[in-house]
Amino acid sequence: MARTLLAIYPHSGRRYDEMLMADGNVRPHWRRFFDHLDAVSPEDMHQRLDFADRRILENGVTYNVYADPNGADRPWVLDPVPLIIPPDEWAEVSSAVAQRAKLLNAILADLYGPQTLLAKGLLPPALVYGQHGYLWPCQGVKPPGGVWLHHYAVDLARSPNGRWWVIADRMQAPSGAGYALENRLVVSRVFPEMFRDLHVQHLADFFRDQQSGLTALAPLDPGEQPHIVLLTPGPYNETYFEHAYLARYLGFPLVEGQDLTVRGDTVYLKTLRGLKRVHVILRRQDDDYCDPLELRGDSALGIPGLLNVARAGRVAIANALGSGLLASGALMGFLPALCRELLGEKLAMPSVATWWCGEKPALEFVKENFDDLVIKPAYPTQRMEPVFGHELEGEEREEMLRRIEARPHAYVAQEMVNLAQAPTWSRAHERRLIARPVGLRAYAAVNAAGEYSVMPGGLTRVAQGAGARIISMQRGGASKDTWVLTDGPVSDFTLLKTSFGVRDLVRSGANLSSRVVENLFWLGRYSERFDDSARLLRVALARVVDAGGGKTPAVAAILELAERLGVLPEPEEDVDSGAGSEHALLEAIYDPNQPGSLAGGIRSLMWSATHVRERLSLDHWHSLNSLQREQQAAQKKHPTLTEAIAFLDRVLLVSASLNGFAMDNMTRDDGWRFLIVGRRLERLTFLALAIAHFLRMPSSRAPGCLDWLLELADSIITYRSRYSRQAELLPVIDLLVFDESNPHGVLFQVEALGRYVERMAEEIGSEPIERLQRAARRLQRFPLEPLERLQFSQCSCSAPCEDLALLLDDLVAAAAALSDALAMRYFTHVGDISRQTMAL
Repeated sequence: MARTLLAIYPHSGRRYDEMLMADGNVRPHWRRFFDHLDAVSPEDMHQRLDFADRRILENGVTYNVYADPNGADRPWVLDPVPLIIPPDEWAEVSSAVAQRAKLLNAILADLYGPQTLLAKGLLPPALVYGQHGYLWPCQGVKPPGGVWLHHYAVDLARSPNGRWWVIADRMQAPSGAGYALENRLVVSRVFPEMFRDLHVQHLADFFRDQQSGLTALAPLDPGEQPHIVLLTPGPYNETYFEHAYLARYLGFPLVEGQDLTVRGDTVYLKTLRGLKRVHVILRRQDDDYCDPLELRGDSALGIPGLLNVARAGRVAIANALGSGLLASGALMGFLPALCRELLGEKLAMPSVATWWCGEKPALEFVKENFDDLVIKPAYPTQRMEPVFGHELEGEEREEMLRRIEARPHAYVAQEMVNLAQAPTWSRAHERRLIARPVGLRAYAAVNAAGEYSVMPGGLTRVAQGAGARIISMQRGGASKDTWVLTDGPVSDFTLLKTSFGVRDLVRSGANLSSRVVENLFWLGRYSERFDDSARLLRVALARVVDAGGGKTPAVAAILELAERLGVLPEPEEDVDSGAGSEHALLEAIYDPNQPGSLAGGIRSLMWSATHVRERLSLDHWHSLNSLQREQQAAQKKHPTLTEAIAFLDRVLLVSASLNGFAMDNMTRDDGWRFLIVGRRLERLTFLALAIAHFLRMPSSRAPGCLDWLLELADSIITYRSRYSRQAELLPVIDLLVFDESNPHGVLFQVEALGRYVERMAEEIGSEPIERLQRAARRLQRFPLEPLERLQFSQCSCSAPCEDLALLLDDLVAAAAALSDALAMRYFTHVGDISRQTMAL
């Protein structure tokens, strides 16, 4: 029988252990879960870990690390063993967090309003005015409902006796609530029986309260419905996954600064059909980046004039601009007195002992007790890592003290905290629990009644090493789900089952932002582009393999076509285009930095998909992630030609699934329409260019070239089912160009495009559409009889082939003009009026 997991679990007398009591016995609220975990076999646990890891990867849960070459799209790290908190303990924590949020909101209202706290000496002016976090343009602003702090996060840790302390307040754009929700969805499926039997409180009620609270504060004109958006800095932000995830879950459009515009004293979302007023902005970017006119002038992320709209009370910004002021750790020492002054209550949860060096008695205390303290920056805008006094010796210690004495107001000292430890499942052993330091980030949000609702749980963060004193996701930390137990019934509310009234119904999807529609358009183009590249490279590789690496006429022809289409680089002068063809083809598949490569196409595809992630189904996103992971894994293996062909086969299967998701899983709104238009334009362009080049290339007269052309156009099965004979020019061209029933034919694309863009004629003008139709009609009038008499394999050039190639060129040019017209009208909003204005 396997020994118990406690046999080698490290129990420390210096730290509070979440699972074990001081005598080494399991805490009562942990007992059932521990017994269940102890009974799980190594094989079963391995499957559960694989499930959790797979869900993280498939859902694309990432946490990006700035300036880290390995940090881009780094998968989120989740330990499946939850942190468990009993109901009576959580009741105290929840009450204290709500009180603290209420207090901080009152402090913000005073500091940007009457400033009685400064007048009474309860806060030193240097601590307020001495930092960049105080936004002078926000002085006198009165946000809707008087709410400055709409959502709040607080980092908690335990003292050695188990009491909770506050170690940091997060108010500007607090992150992590979305990751906590994702952790819950994964871990509740890793341990479904325990999640049910332990009566774990659900999280949906908290997000419902956040929704209703924002809705209640929307400054509405008569007859308006509240329009709430989630403002993100964009995909480069470290927590962008969470922005897209919460936007989808809460039902808010995900927007960037460029999507919004200010007209007068109102902020609008630029949609495909015009401007739509925005009443509430749930922002996830820092204060000073939000308005380049009045705050940070070099910001390219903000909305010019936004602060003026807030000043007029015409938009609720959550959190209000200027709320980052209170993120200073130096304020913690003043909060007990401020709580008595503003709320008439005792501060329920203490902060870790804090001394602001800007006060002389505190400075003297810090100097005398330097070895027992942690030195931190007093203001959030300072770039400084925490300094542990006992780790400095000699000249380093003296230098730090000199810096503090030179600018005492810029430093704050705090008591060193021995973080509590919690059990974590070891991935390096078959069956073992290890202890790691943990901290809890709890969340509060204003509800419809104007009170603070606290999430039952939060984001438990786990330090990387057993002796770590700082927990940071930027330093490679992990996370846990937080299970708050309840003695009563568990709420079964879910945001996925909301009741709507008739006036709430939405069918058209016409309020899509121009940026979202543009990215959907290019998502369609890139989806088709990487499919075309994969087919071309598969055709080329198959011929190279069949020829045993030799340069046959068929190989030379397909390589020449790949060069003309930009999938392979043009050969240098005096260099045989067939030389090194195997290496060139592999580079065209796997090198993302080579122009026209398949890997580069996949990267572009993922870039567009990331910008519209909230519009894609989970299955759609899983397929995209699978495609990117497989490409990256294959790139590291230095694959053979045979392995490369197998990889291309899988790529094309993923491409087919992506097309299926677009056709079956997406609502037929304007966004979907532009995605399909993008795909059709790209397919039309590729087919027309490929066939035109094929007709002009003398090398394409070689035997077998018509066969690979059919394969390239994914039409070889159709051809064989119609003609029980060898491929000939006339039936091949008829199938690939003129047959309007062939979904991989040229005129089929034109006819499909006509259906989708017909309703846009009044908006983009009729000329681009008519030009495409005229080019198509000229192509339809092309006589096929000359091709019937043409001995294609015996001629190096022929007038009928050139005439047909010219008609295809005209069609490509018309398609490009239509694409430009769509971009000017819907993406950059350059129309006739705009051009006339610029001309004046």
